[in-house]
Amino acid sequence: MRKIMASLDVGSDSVKLVVGEMVKKKLNVLAISESPSYGLKKGLVEKPDYLLDSIKQVFQRCEEMLGLQVKQVIVTVPSTKAIFSVVGGSIEVKNEGNLITGDDVAHVIHESIKGNVPKDYEFISMMPTAFYLDDDRVIQDPKGLTSKTLKVRGVISLTPKTNIYPVLACLERIGVEVLDITLGAIGDYYEVKNKDLDSKVGAIINLGAETTTVSIFNKGIITNNKVLNYGGLNIDNDISYMYKLPIEKSKKIKEQNGLRLSNHPTIEIENDDKKITIDAKELKSVIESRTDEIIKLALQEIKDLTKKEISYIIFTGGLTELLDLKDLLDRRYPGSKIMKNEEIGARNNKFSASLGIIKYHAYNAKMRDKDFSIFTIEEQQQISGTVSETETDSAIGKLFGYIFNN
Repeated sequence: MRKIMASLDVGSDSVKLVVGEMVKKKLNVLAISESPSYGLKKGLVEKPDYLLDSIKQVFQRCEEMLGLQVKQVIVTVPSTKAIFSVVGGSIEVKNEGNLITGDDVAHVIHESIKGNVPKDYEFISMMPTAFYLDDDRVIQDPKGLTSKTLKVRGVISLTPKTNIYPVLACLERIGVEVLDITLGAIGDYYEVKNKDLDSKVGAIINLGAETTTVSIFNKGIITNNKVLNYGGLNIDNDISYMYKLPIEKSKKIKEQNGLRLSNHPTIEIENDDKKITIDAKELKSVIESRTDEIIKLALQEIKDLTKKEISYIIFTGGLTELLDLKDLLDRRYPGSKIMKNEEIGARNNKFSASLGIIKYHAYNAKMRDKDFSIFTIEEQQQISGTVSETETDSAIGKLFGYIFNN
């Protein structure tokens, strides 16, 4: 079965929908669409009806590309006021010969969640740190081994229901089933995940349009997170105030010029049928000053989020596409890096969460020994144009249904 999944990332600046296929550990983007997001403020939904129109547009565009209706999706939700706690669970292995299966892994994770979700919060993810078998054996993947009991310990992440339900209501109105919800920060990590990072403690900083999200990862497990109400829009506002320009025009100037000094001493801008002359060095100074402030605030937050020594700091998000941002980081914050998104068709860091959550859920499905696809075998044949699959329908819905409904 082809492993095809769709992910939806609802951001303050844009709504992004990605349909991708996992081939071994590589993600192939099949369709991608983006639309300006309306009805949001600081990442949270204020006007659901406005957001609904944005969501409709991205689904329509992806469906036109694929020639198929996207009926199921994974959704990223804001991590504002998220809670992270260490939890544990235990079950008896009742299979013949006490052989541990993917269902047992799902079952013990479900047991670790029980009783650990406050009334006004919703479960997002449980990331296991280790599994424990008889005789105190500690392993990362227990499938195929034998043990009378199976225990797990990990970190559970929760967010307020108010972060989630408005988005889910919009999707319900257009007939799209939500297979799972997750944090964008987890997607960001899985877009850069490797064995080296999985052995260290570090920070992923997503520089977005209205917010900056600072997330701490310990050996690949998210342990803490903070959302700051600063982002690219602050730079747009500075340019708008400085040169008396509309926000959209200020945003365009920021994206076209960034931190790169122009070859010309001045830049001419058309505004209301008038030409405005901007000093190039002054513009660079305005953009750099606010960008540097946002980065400083994010880096200061790391010290409050963890007492552990940080081995890496990786920046991602739409603002990292700012021209010559790397030069600023190299000069003032040596050792930090900008994520390099290599996915063909989505080579922009604003898509990092959308791409990464597909990889994250492929990893989870493998851990539970499950196949997944949002399309039936017949629909997959329409995409490829060849008859090459003989597997049964997707099982990922049953997997997540088991976790959320039991």
